[in-house]
Amino acid sequence: MGQKVNPHGLRVGVIKDWDSRWFARSDKVPDLIVEDKKIRDFLKKELFSAGVPKIEIERDNTKVRIFVHCSRPGVVIGRGGTEIERIQNLVSNMIGKTVSISVIEVKNPDTSAQLVAENIAAQLERRIGFRRAMKNAIGRAMRTGAKGIKVLCSGRLGGAEIARSEHYHEGTIPLQTLRADIEYGFAEAKTTYGRIGVKVWIYKGEVLSQSLRTTPRTLDLSKPLDSRRRRDDRRGGNRSSFNRGNRDGGRSNYSRDNRRQSGGYRRSSGEQNEAGEASKGGGN
Repeated sequence: MGQKVNPHGLRVGVIKDWDSRWFARSDKVPDLIVEDKKIRDFLKKELFSAGVPKIEIERDNTKVRIFVHCSRPGVVIGRGGTEIERIQNLVSNMIGKTVSISVIEVKNPDTSAQLVAENIAAQLERRIGFRRAMKNAIGRAMRTGAKGIKVLCSGRLGGAEIARSEHYHEGTIPLQTLRADIEYGFAEAKTTYGRIGVKVWIYKGEVLSQSLRTTPRTLDLSKPLDSRRRRDDRRGGNRSSFNRGNRDGGRSNYSRDNRRQSGGYRRSSGEQNEAGEASKGGGN
């Protein structure tokens, strides 16, 4: 399961939060979702040179608050704040609501999966070798504190006639562990021989949420091991082998009175003859 699904979507509500945070009536939810998509597409296109990996949106009855995460905040703000005011007015006119845009700087772009994927895609469009671009991105991410990274490129790599996929990875990427902080990014390189998809997974370490911290243990470790309740076995504590020794657990005689109820005792030929004569005598 964890190998295929988007790592961010799998961890929403566990260690990650939603990118859109608002409440609305059920009949307005579809329109607001489409509106969020338009805002993100517009800002991504306008601010592509600023390196925008994530856009968060909050709403209330009067205003739409947008938080733009970017690696170069100076490009978004502009000289004297003119650029951010221009973009703010464009978004407000597009949706017909009051808009407030805040800029959040990405401290380390080399460990942001979306920015790494976009960087590799840009290099592929400039005809740089895909192996070189992938290995350079992996090296920079590991040097700047990532605990694991995986890069996958799919398409007509190197202009080959048959499309294929190649990936490189370094470190560990525990996709199945929900407390693992894993970022996922995707970008497409538009080359002269077709599109090449770039996927990036970056593992930054484990995150333990507050709910997991306060959960009490279900097993009381203060008691000694012998005092805990154990599961009783079928043989009443007799751990001897089934195939060696006496079948009665060490008793010297195995009489008819000591037979197991399941009938694991086979009578000898003499006992069978005696039983046959007794049955004939009873019939007469």
